[in-house]
Amino acid sequence: MNSSAKAGTRILSVLDENSFVEIGARVTARITDFNQNPNQMPSDGVITGYGVIDGSLVYIYSQDAAVLGGSVGEMHAKKIAALYDLAIQTGAPVIGLIDSAGLRLQEGTDALNAMAMIYAKQAEASGVIPQITAIFGNCGGGLSLFPALTDFTFMADDAKLFVNAPNAIAGNFEDKNDTAGAKVRAAAGNVDVTGSEAEVLEGIRSLVAMLPSNNEDSAFEDCSDDLNRACEAAEAGIGDPSVFLADIADDGVFFEIKKDFAKEMAAGLIRLNGNTVGVVANRSVSYDEEGKAAEKFDTVLTSGGCDKAAKFVNFCDAFNIPVVSFTNVNGFAATAAEETRVADAAARLTYAFANASVPKVNVITGTAFGSAYTVMNSRAAGADITIALPNARIGMMDAKLAAKIVAKDGEDTAEVAKKYDALQNSIDSAAAHGYVDEIVEPADLRKYLIGALEVLFTKETVIDKKHGTV
Repeated sequence: MNSSAKAGTRILSVLDENSFVEIGARVTARITDFNQNPNQMPSDGVITGYGVIDGSLVYIYSQDAAVLGGSVGEMHAKKIAALYDLAIQTGAPVIGLIDSAGLRLQEGTDALNAMAMIYAKQAEASGVIPQITAIFGNCGGGLSLFPALTDFTFMADDAKLFVNAPNAIAGNFEDKNDTAGAKVRAAAGNVDVTGSEAEVLEGIRSLVAMLPSNNEDSAFEDCSDDLNRACEAAEAGIGDPSVFLADIADDGVFFEIKKDFAKEMAAGLIRLNGNTVGVVANRSVSYDEEGKAAEKFDTVLTSGGCDKAAKFVNFCDAFNIPVVSFTNVNGFAATAAEETRVADAAARLTYAFANASVPKVNVITGTAFGSAYTVMNSRAAGADITIALPNARIGMMDAKLAAKIVAKDGEDTAEVAKKYDALQNSIDSAAAHGYVDEIVEPADLRKYLIGALEVLFTKETVIDKKHGTV
């Protein structure tokens, strides 16, 4: 392998043992301006090739910071673009391991043009093959678009992601506010998973194993978990998706993305009966390892939560992954900042659910009130099957608030609230009007979800249009 140990070791750590085949190993830079010596630039600073993860083909590139800082020059970019061509033609994911100083200044417009070629290939591949980026060193300037154009981004704890370096931002500096750091980027929703280098590499393997190879493939593995297993922890942990989803999923695996961003909305992947399923869920509490409430959240939709969920639903729809939503929401976030953004974000989430043609199931776990409920994959907005827990409620608003509006002069508002709750907010009332298909106990959620998705397995929806505009 004609490159430094670190860039190559990362590839070998991601792929199955002895499966990597390097391509383009003898490529070197064509430009010799400013005393560049191609002989000192093995592979032009990037290793490219293919291998397998759990037996499935993937294409992979790894930038070599030991060669001109891993900078992107003409041939460096052309190698990555050629890898994308192969991946698209054969229908296999692309994994990019980033560790680069950015564009190679000595190559000027040739480097700029070549980098834009990669952007074009990423755009062409979007929705056709899964794209995963992992950042290990620097990923700055124009290179920061690489992860933003792909489906999932991993970032090592000591890596840097930036358009402008912290010290280049007026009034800011790295020691004061490291805007390039993994913690800041995770909280902003720019990356899906952070951790040590080893954790990132293992996380990539886990994610790829759950994804289809392309938009015409399916993500399935044999299931050894009991399909009718009772979910004993589901009811106690219903407020925290990381708890109850792990209980419902095959083998207790919930791969959560963007967990440090918009924490009141969870998104990620599980398997049910061996099939990969995308999930989005409102979160009201976060439990620590001892089962104690570490954080509590209002059951409202925020602009960040809506955008997080919408992007993920769009990904699932592109790759034929069924979507299950878990709804517990009673309104929209009410702050001055949210007021200027949340309507547009909620519209994008509504559109994502309504536009998705994959099987869609909505599980109402708590309250489902007002317009916020309709946004969360409601029956009218596109859910194929709606399941509710016995204590769930669907309605316009909380009964106590409604009573203050509908009660006539002299009426006992407490009695009016009780009546309103029974007539307008109860699950039985919603089921009677056809808005709920099944009312199930939390312990039975696993088998009912498996059954619902089995029924919807052959669902087909074809609408003759180019694309929507939301």
